[in-house]
Amino acid sequence: MTRRHSEPTPEEIKEKQALEDALEEGLEETFPGSDPVNVIQPAPSRGDGHVKRTD
Repeated sequence: MTRRHSEPTPEEIKEKQALEDALEEGLEETFPGSDPVNVIQPAPSRGDGHVKRTD
């Protein structure tokens, strides 16, 4: 006995779209993916002399 696939419900469509939107936003927020995430604040460079830091 083979079970036939039914059309997705409106709730399933909405949930899938929400997941797709969240994935797309996550990808955009992490672009470019080749840059590593900094966990700590790097030391200031010479060019940062004009920037005030609150360490």
